Amino acid sequence: MKKLLTLFFLFLTSFSFSQAEKTFSVKGQIEGMPDKTEISLKGEGMDEEPLFTVLSTGNEFEVTTKLQSPGLYQLTAKGTNQKLAIFLDGSSVVIKGTWSTFQQSTVTGSASHNDYIAFNTEFNPLFSKLSSIAQLLNKGEKDENGTLRKSYADIVTDVNDKVDSYIASHRESPVSSLVILVVMQLSDDPSVIEKRYAAIAETAKNNYFGKMVQQLIEEAKFAAVGTEAPDFVQQDQNGKGIKLSSFRGKYVLIDFWASWCGPCRQENPNVVNAFKKYKEKNFTVLGVSLDRSKDPWLKAIADDGLTWTQVSDLKFWNNAVAVQYKVQSIPQNLLIDPNGIIVAKNLRGEQLQSKLAALLK
Repeated sequence: MKKLLTLFFLFLTSFSFSQAEKTFSVKGQIEGMPDKTEISLKGEGMDEEPLFTVLSTGNEFEVTTKLQSPGLYQLTAKGTNQKLAIFLDGSSVVIKGTWSTFQQSTVTGSASHNDYIAFNTEFNPLFSKLSSIAQLLNKGEKDENGTLRKSYADIVTDVNDKVDSYIASHRESPVSSLVILVVMQLSDDPSVIEKRYAAIAETAKNNYFGKMVQQLIEEAKFAAVGTEAPDFVQQDQNGKGIKLSSFRGKYVLIDFWASWCGPCRQENPNVVNAFKKYKEKNFTVLGVSLDRSKDPWLKAIADDGLTWTQVSDLKFWNNAVAVQYKVQSIPQNLLIDPNGIIVAKNLRGEQLQSKLAALLK
């Protein structure tokens, strides 16, 4: 289950840009908007202060301002909770709409905004389907035949194919950096993200979202296949400190999970079967729980028959090992060889069985 439940989710504030500011104008005509309505335009996560705040004259407003970096901005108006998302690239824009449907106003003049609308039109229905399936799984919906998970996987494949096509046809658009960012959590392979980032033009990278993608690519390389798994110590159910390196000499599946995570509980029988089949062949499992209460954690261990070593500090998403390994979603796992080297990540169902069969002949 994802730590953050929406796909449109990442906003940081630590980036600076060297590119020159562009002067542009924003004109608006909103039918039914009260006179002297306060209008503000603010970048998502980029600056604390809005680009501008202006009072309308009747149902119209106009302002000239400067844009340092292309990105997604929100236009807000006092008197309504609706917000209008606009992707700005330094081109002057005209906004037209009605007060009752403010967030559905049309924006013309920005090629990047047109790219953003095209992205939303194509991908939002797919994201909605993924969200619906994830909610069912998180609520513990039975999926004995794996139908839900297969549907989820099929949609993810479709999204990834469409992302590659979108990037190929919008390689110079700054929206492509946003697209890469939004779908990063649908791929566990940092090389896929790196390949996408390399495929877009510099004009698409030199913005807030491009800088963020670049940073996250570097973070994703942490604990990559072929590298040594960082050591850690965490207490088991009885308060005994368990050290990862104490398992040297065995293949170890580090399994991040929690009692409250529906997909984790549905995956547990697969891990149990693998453990029973290969525990006499130099294989074991080390469970790292992101639970926050001990009783549900212990009950899940007993109910699911998880007879291997379990650790947790009961700090939810702030579990020290999860933070160390940059875990943003569960279930998640890493397979470590007898020398402590990561040989595979996020093995599910038959994938886990097949990998172990190949390694433990």
